[in-house]
Amino acid sequence: MDRHALARRTRREAADLLATEGYFAPRIRLERADTGPWTVIVEPGERAHIASVDIRFVGDLAGDQGDRPARRQALRAAWSLQPGQPFRQADWDAAKARLLDAVSARDYAAARLSASKAEVDADAARVALSLTIDSGPPFTLGPLKVSGLCELPADLVARYSVLLSGERYDRDRLLSFQSTLQNAPQFASVVVDIDRNPTQTEGVPVRVEVSEAQPRRVGLGAGYSTNTGYRGELSYADVNLAGRGWELYSGLRLEQRRQTLFADVFLPPAQARHRDSLGVAIERSDLQGLRLTSQALGLARATSRDGIDRQWTVRYQHERRQPDGAPSSRSDTLSVNWTWLQRQVDDLLDPRTGYVLELQAGGGARALLSEQNFLRLYGRMVRYQPVRGRDVLIARAELGATLAPSRDGIPQDFLFRTGGAQTVRGYAYQSLGVREGEATVGGRYMAAASIEYVHWFRSDWAVAAFVDAGDAADSRQALDVKLGYGAGLRWASPAGPLALDVAWGRATGSMRLHLGIAVAF
Repeated sequence: MDRHALARRTRREAADLLATEGYFAPRIRLERADTGPWTVIVEPGERAHIASVDIRFVGDLAGDQGDRPARRQALRAAWSLQPGQPFRQADWDAAKARLLDAVSARDYAAARLSASKAEVDADAARVALSLTIDSGPPFTLGPLKVSGLCELPADLVARYSVLLSGERYDRDRLLSFQSTLQNAPQFASVVVDIDRNPTQTEGVPVRVEVSEAQPRRVGLGAGYSTNTGYRGELSYADVNLAGRGWELYSGLRLEQRRQTLFADVFLPPAQARHRDSLGVAIERSDLQGLRLTSQALGLARATSRDGIDRQWTVRYQHERRQPDGAPSSRSDTLSVNWTWLQRQVDDLLDPRTGYVLELQAGGGARALLSEQNFLRLYGRMVRYQPVRGRDVLIARAELGATLAPSRDGIPQDFLFRTGGAQTVRGYAYQSLGVREGEATVGGRYMAAASIEYVHWFRSDWAVAAFVDAGDAADSRQALDVKLGYGAGLRWASPAGPLALDVAWGRATGSMRLHLGIAVAF
């Protein structure tokens, strides 16, 4: 290409580039030299501003029935380019895309941009914008049309659905349904959509395309915590048990101070409203001089809605207690339990702002296979408050009470002990409670609180300082709050923040090392 042709191309491309930024009357000249490079001199001139915006709607949305006028008004009010603003082609394209997206997100799945114009008055540096959105007809949903199922039961997808035949099209509801299915362990991938044919809008089938995940998994794990020592675990899961889409999770967990064998079976949800499960567990532990052996069988119904998890459980439990230096005992308990849990945090694994609130109530009656009448109440709140960039202030409070004439015959799960990582640091795990012989056993009352400041000096490393306080006792008057304070390190691992803390227990006058997960949900 000769230099004169290159010069013409340079002028043209420079003018086109300036026009995208709103400069429609630039002066571009070249200073030519017989030898050496030529110089391009650009005077962009005055930047054009938006003079007017004309947004029109055709199709069903242009009607006056129902909420259509209010919706048109809201769409125009949300338009981002207003008269007086500088014109940029990228902003103009983005604004049109956002408007079309807002129209097509609800009711009008086949909406399209039927016309758009940016009329430029280069001399006056003004741009008049106009566009027309054709909403097309409104869509309503029909039945599910599922493809890709091989081994899973045919009704499994429908059990997760909250979509109703005949309801108005709403893209967010389809995406929510898709996300719910994607989170189900039976599916490797999920796509939920409809056909956007403007001639077929009534009862449009909802297409659900799935691919099945590997149903069976075997896992091996190992770990360590200062609470229960070294740990090894063997787990087995089958998310299509008996070809019914039931989920089996089972495992054998061997810790130095506690051993657990468990199996839980979760049934598919019932029209996404609730989920039932059945579980059995055998556990042995030797903590603070108290040797426990328990066998439990439970039935549960769980619901999750608007960020709140609720669960009802009926549980039968046989327990044998062997405290050092005191007589052993046995108990059988049939209990009904309720849990309410709300998590309003920015990140479940690494929260920086928000709160967690948990409430529990449960108990048994002598008339229904329990040793005595009792009611256990428990509440916990954790607050995460961001401070100075990535730093976080964490405040925690716990209260528990078991209402009963005495603790005799009540399983340890319905009483309270505290101390250790994630509770009152500076004291051994579950060492704060009621002395029985040479052992520490659970009491009927518990109170604990903590304040912690975490400073992230790198993206994945932080230091923390904390003060913990708490105790468990068999009466409110016997509660003697124990203080623990110290400092530690935090590492943002893929599984969540890990904590290594050194804490001083004021009541014992000793230092303890604590290792565990820094977030307890």
